[in-house]
Amino acid sequence: MTVLTVLLALVLLVRRHRWAALLTVVVMSSTALATSGTKLWLGRDRPSWQDTLGLHENYSFPSGHASAVAAYSAVLVMLLVLFVRRASLRRLGITLVVAWWLLVCFDRLLLGRHYPTDVIGGTLLALTLFFVALAFIDPRPRSTAAKADPLPEVYASERRLAVILNPVKVEDVGQFRSIVGAMAKESGWSEPTWQYTTVEDPGTGMAEQAAVSGADLVMVCGGDGTVREVCAELAGTGIPVGIIPAGTGNLLARNLDIPLYLRSAIDVALNGQDRAIDLVEVGGDGIEDTHFMVMAGMGFDAAIMEGVNEDIKKKIGWVAYVVSALRSLMFPAVRIEIQIDDQEPTVHRARTVVVGNVGFLQAGMPLLPDAAIDDGVLDVVILHPRQFLSWIPLAVRVLRKSSATDELIDRRTGSRVRIKATSDTPRQLDGDSIGEGRELWMECIHGRLLVRVPR
Repeated sequence: MTVLTVLLALVLLVRRHRWAALLTVVVMSSTALATSGTKLWLGRDRPSWQDTLGLHENYSFPSGHASAVAAYSAVLVMLLVLFVRRASLRRLGITLVVAWWLLVCFDRLLLGRHYPTDVIGGTLLALTLFFVALAFIDPRPRSTAAKADPLPEVYASERRLAVILNPVKVEDVGQFRSIVGAMAKESGWSEPTWQYTTVEDPGTGMAEQAAVSGADLVMVCGGDGTVREVCAELAGTGIPVGIIPAGTGNLLARNLDIPLYLRSAIDVALNGQDRAIDLVEVGGDGIEDTHFMVMAGMGFDAAIMEGVNEDIKKKIGWVAYVVSALRSLMFPAVRIEIQIDDQEPTVHRARTVVVGNVGFLQAGMPLLPDAAIDDGVLDVVILHPRQFLSWIPLAVRVLRKSSATDELIDRRTGSRVRIKATSDTPRQLDGDSIGEGRELWMECIHGRLLVRVPR
């Protein structure tokens, strides 16, 4: 339990949740001390029917196993409620945690190590200390506005706030509106105007209306597709976009260090600083000219997006991409011609070509480690694992952020990129499949969009 406590606290600290880490350490330490002290104080002997294998000679009440596991389980349930948005995953996690606690409790009883009252007492002791600690330590991330000086305003603003929401991406629309309204009022913003995306219009029309109505900030809550549509429409207007990540990938938010915790993301949108980032124009056969913020791909990566089962995705989130990737690992290599800027085209055989505006893709994979979202340059990576086992050294090199290039991994950079395949090949933009085709062209527009990022 000490090892588990240290590991959990370190993970929380790395993710900048220091108050949650402090609560974890306080709860586990106080539970261990209180359990040991109570055992010595009451001095209750072990049950006479205790199994002789590994016989315990110390005192019985309360059960140290039950108290430690109950305290740790309470902390895990709290973290699941705070940081896991998907209801199905949250329920699954809580079920597994409770099952683990019950298994340990029954283990102590069936081995004869404890009386039932020992197990109950240990659990109640742990839960009492957890709630006492929770009353004094708030595990939620703190607001940047509470610890940072206000940013100077270049011009006078009425601080008009428009919110564009994909309603299927939040569990409780009413609760979300209440949180945004309260935090906006506290930060000095006007009462927000609300617009909801639809299947027919995933955000373009709503963003246009927000710009026309004179919004000083547009907050968009949804997945990468919704964010892309809103950002593309507001590019060049000078209106900053506050991103509230609520999808499965949330690639743009992750690369901008926008927190995934709902209240923290809203806080960054309301009180963060503006950053000018690049936008990428993209076109190709069979698709209308559009934009992307994160990446475009042709081949294996697009086949993954195309093969994701939406029903499974709704239930288990990003794990659905892993399932699809395993099915698509031996996607056939395609002969591809690539032209960078005004250079002569080069011909390659590849299983996938990814053109990125950012460095980190799904699951934090550093596929384009040198990419920056505000450098005016696109990064291209060409992957060609010849055999199934070739994926292993490829993955090792990617995770090590190796800059070496050869037939397995080739890298290019430029402000304009054109890709032509000899046969119809799956394509994707920002994780959304756009169907098969033979061509994609892309041009990076430097510093085209303002987004709110942490200070």
